[in-house]
Amino acid sequence: MREIIINKNESNQRIDRFLKKYLSKANKGFIYKMLRKKRIKLNNKRAKPEDEIMVDDRIQLYLSDDTIDKFTETFRIKKVNPNIDIVYEDSNIIVMNKERGMLSHSSDSEEKNTLVNHMINYLYDKGIYRPKDEKTFKPAICNRLDRNTSGIIIGAKNYSALKQVNRSIRNGKLKKYYICMVKGKISDDRILEGYIKKKEKNKAEIYENKIKDSKYIKIAINVIGYTQDYSLLKIELITGRFHQIRAQLSYIGHPIIGDFKYGDKRINEIFLKKYSIDSQMLHAIEIEFNDLTEGLSYLNHKKFYAPVGNRFKKLIDEMFKGEFTREYSKGRIY
Repeated sequence: MREIIINKNESNQRIDRFLKKYLSKANKGFIYKMLRKKRIKLNNKRAKPEDEIMVDDRIQLYLSDDTIDKFTETFRIKKVNPNIDIVYEDSNIIVMNKERGMLSHSSDSEEKNTLVNHMINYLYDKGIYRPKDEKTFKPAICNRLDRNTSGIIIGAKNYSALKQVNRSIRNGKLKKYYICMVKGKISDDRILEGYIKKKEKNKAEIYENKIKDSKYIKIAINVIGYTQDYSLLKIELITGRFHQIRAQLSYIGHPIIGDFKYGDKRINEIFLKKYSIDSQMLHAIEIEFNDLTEGLSYLNHKKFYAPVGNRFKKLIDEMFKGEFTREYSKGRIY
């Protein structure tokens, strides 16, 4: 028999969800069977899948060590020299400005040079994250950006913060704003609505009306400035879907400059040759926290800004004569 004592980062969740993480290599059927047969108990009593575990609760696993070892996976930090641009940090969260070209999460082709791995290494080096003290929890990021989209990403240092921020995002309470440069003149603010469906080859398509497997989408466009040929926009992402901003702007005939997946090939080639722009001019510039409780309410209504990088700033300066640059190259204001 092996006994697990629940700590703060494992508490306030259903026991079946905890077990799915602790016995990560086991299938759900095995876990529910062990609960049903009382091979897994909570505080020496029969446990139901929906029972919530709290700090200092004890879970008893009446399983052989070989079985437990077969179904558990030891987390090993993939060592890197941390390189993160910190916008804001406290005991619960860390807000970072992701650079263009870095993955948010690991992929089949890249596991070490990701923002989440750099964040974990940073917290480990600071002594904030101690893997030996945790059963299942490890610091995680709450939102993602495409590899070549820069800007704000929120990291959670503990399970309560991760749960709270994820709930806020899921309920549409976390406000997210982007800045982008697009083809063509847009002179008026507007709301874009529609439906999106992820297609093959890592691409999404937009539809005016709902079709099978499509999802509702909505963004708000605020015009910062424009010329006859290009516009600088601030976008509020009201629904967060795969490639949503890029696909919606392309659908209305105003693709983002440098977007080789959804953009205008001819214009992109011009910007590549003249300005070395080889990826989308899209930056997650601002977030506003809302609807947080359980010790995170101090963040409600606070806004965090991540200034655009030098490459984007230089392009805005040249295309719009520096008129709109100051607001979007600020320091960290919150």
